[in-house]
Amino acid sequence: MDGENSPPTRPKWRKVAYGGMQLGYDDNYTDESFLEDMVTNANVVKRDLLKVMRDSVSISQYICIVVLVGVVWTYTLNSSLSEKSLLLIDASLLMSGFMILLLTEKMLSLNQLLHYLANVAFFTSGLYVLAPIYRTLTTSISSDSIWAVTVSLLIIHLFLHDYSRSTVHAPGTWKNPTLTSCISLNASIVASVFIASRLPSSGNVFAIMLFSLLIFLFAPLVTHCIKEQSFCLHLLFSFVLMVVTLTFVYKLHRVLFFMFLVLLVFVSLVCPYWLIRIQGYKFEINGPWDEAKLCFDVTD
Repeated sequence: MDGENSPPTRPKWRKVAYGGMQLGYDDNYTDESFLEDMVTNANVVKRDLLKVMRDSVSISQYICIVVLVGVVWTYTLNSSLSEKSLLLIDASLLMSGFMILLLTEKMLSLNQLLHYLANVAFFTSGLYVLAPIYRTLTTSISSDSIWAVTVSLLIIHLFLHDYSRSTVHAPGTWKNPTLTSCISLNASIVASVFIASRLPSSGNVFAIMLFSLLIFLFAPLVTHCIKEQSFCLHLLFSFVLMVVTLTFVYKLHRVLFFMFLVLLVFVSLVCPYWLIRIQGYKFEINGPWDEAKLCFDVTD
């Protein structure tokens, strides 16, 4: 009689994801074994301050490149830089870029180089034909509006630029550029068109557009190849570039020089220190409640 009146024993509670409610337990019930598999900060990467500062050099380097482009634009609009000087700069940049690619990229053969040169020739010819159209593109827009839009586009370009790699890849690499890097590149090209439209002659428009496109399209590729070849060379090139940029900005305007110097210090020193400090407040928990993650790549 006592056995018949005793309450039925509840089945043991189990951790199941899609088993529904278990008899004798509430839907949100958990026992003491639920948190046994909890792991804290499993995927948190401990960063070193010196390493973060070295990585920030790429950001400072590209900011200097964009500022140098702005300096060349300003000198050209003020007629301090002639059309012939711009074309000489374009030719020097093109030759030095191809020389760096030849010295750093092992997969770049002579046939591929000739193919690239042919593409550059077609690209330059098309740009020369479109130069008169670019010159009259924004005649009905005021110069103040052009400068405001141009600065905004360059800021967007810097914020969305992919500093880890180049949008234009060397031969043998098949990684597609990200959406943000494509938006960044398009913003820089539109800014170049706006600036070129304020120049007086089609020759100046062609020279400044060729200069801008060479920088925004191929400078990230060249600097990436230098970094992959030798990190010490990358640091040396970045230091020289910073000194040259600061010199030109100082000659252009003292206040802009001070603001640019503060920006470089903030990016190279303050931001890495700030990142290391906030890493101490990062707290991540993982456990059996997390979504399953694939351990292999899903390809078509």
